[in-house]
Amino acid sequence: MTDSVQRLYAAVLTARTRDPARSRTAKLIREGVPKMAKKLGEEAIEVGIEAVQNNRPAVVRESADLLYNLVVLWSELGITPGEIWREMDRREELYGIAEKLPKPRRGGERIAFLDGEAAERDRGSEAQQPALLRGKHG
Repeated sequence: MTDSVQRLYAAVLTARTRDPARSRTAKLIREGVPKMAKKLGEEAIEVGIEAVQNNRPAVVRESADLLYNLVVLWSELGITPGEIWREMDRREELYGIAEKLPKPRRGGERIAFLDGEAAERDRGSEAQQPALLRGKHG
């Protein structure tokens, strides 16, 4: 998959200079980041709707649209697929491939563990917080 995303990214970079009347990518880029972000959100919602309806073929199609719009946004922000893969690798080292970074919650912190369990912690002294939440990444 990384090769496909890299090829898509290269194609998006090439399409940036095309005539917006003939290139959907060039038109989207010309419309700017707010439009790109809107399209990305719309595609994510469409994936979710199709998933709820258990429409597997539509989820596949909408997921491809979602990835396309994500790559267009990356290109505009100067983010390369390699940066994303490095972040994925970093997270895998910390949490495992199927986990994401824990997010703080109002009034406490929700800490996700690799086995899917979670624990609540009161916001206490920095010494009581896990190193990751203090910004000390390994």
